[in-house]
Amino acid sequence: MIRALSIAFSSALSIALSMALSMALALVLAAGCSRHEGEGVRTGSAGRQESGAAAVRGDDPGHDGEEHGRAGGRSPGRIGHDHDDHRDDRDRHAHTIGDNAGDGDPHHDGPAHEGESRRTRIPAAMAARVGLRSEPVRSGTLRDEHHMQGLLVPVDGKVARVVARFPGPVRAVHVDVGDRVRAGQRLASVESNLSLSRYDVAAPIAGTILSRPVTVGDLAGEQVLFEIADLDELWVDLHLFGADADHVGVGMPVRIERLSDGARATSQLERVLPGAATASQSTVARARIANSDGRWRPGTAVRAAVTVSERVADHVVPLAALQRMDDEDVVFVQDGDQYVARVVILGGRDGQHAEVLEGIGAGELVVVAQSFLVKADIEKAGAAHEH
Repeated sequence: MIRALSIAFSSALSIALSMALSMALALVLAAGCSRHEGEGVRTGSAGRQESGAAAVRGDDPGHDGEEHGRAGGRSPGRIGHDHDDHRDDRDRHAHTIGDNAGDGDPHHDGPAHEGESRRTRIPAAMAARVGLRSEPVRSGTLRDEHHMQGLLVPVDGKVARVVARFPGPVRAVHVDVGDRVRAGQRLASVESNLSLSRYDVAAPIAGTILSRPVTVGDLAGEQVLFEIADLDELWVDLHLFGADADHVGVGMPVRIERLSDGARATSQLERVLPGAATASQSTVARARIANSDGRWRPGTAVRAAVTVSERVADHVVPLAALQRMDDEDVVFVQDGDQYVARVVILGGRDGQHAEVLEGIGAGELVVVAQSFLVKADIEKAGAAHEH
């Protein structure tokens, strides 16, 4: 019995030891497989990193001579940009009235030449619409003019102040202010205190009634009844101050302009009065203007320009043609629909024209109206280039 139990115990112990050894061997094998798999993962990762580094260094034989991120390629979030990025800019930089010089891209690569930066293209239809006008350069007269103010007055010797021959009451008045009368025409009727008979007061000259202070019932005596003036000609009394009086003389041409509406006339100075006007302390110079149509009236205020001297210049342009660019005087020369800024050297000038010593030649077309629009267009194009 005891022997049987001993045999059974020994068998059970052998089985238990066998199972324990099998389990231990299984654990050892499992651990070995896990270690080999981890090393394989680390080896693969390192290989990929080395491959990536080689690609960046250009060590990969399949990428010799090539650059990663080629000019044609784009990657989201890149810092640089290529020429395509300027397309919207070109659309935004539209010029004021024309196009920049040349037929190519106004924002071309490389520095702009001086001529290109100071030219623009304006189609003829657009130029006409904005009022651009060009004229050929020609010779002209420069005038040294002195400007002054003045008044129109009747000519001395062509004014009559009418009085009664004999004192007495005025019984009738036949004319009024503004009426034109002929010499000998009846103006009024007066009853003489001496003869108690009526007599007529007649116009001594032909002209226009300037004033009529008399009315029916007034007692005619030594007072003026009518003032008549021949207004077919008028004096222009010009008031000279300071040095103008020393430079202005008889025979000098004078241009006269009415202040109210700009109506103009031309004449010559006929005299410079010897005295000074008491109120203004000015010297009075006189010119005569024709007025047979009656469009000039005594008492009208005028401005005048007296030409003290004049000379002929080979090349002159209107003052409206001149502009300033980069601290230089320029004009805009037209060639078809191209407008080019040309630097000029100026000589003398008067109130209307300037002499050009260098920069343009006779016959060249120069913008003389709305030249500031061409300047603005060129300057806007230059700003687009800088951008």
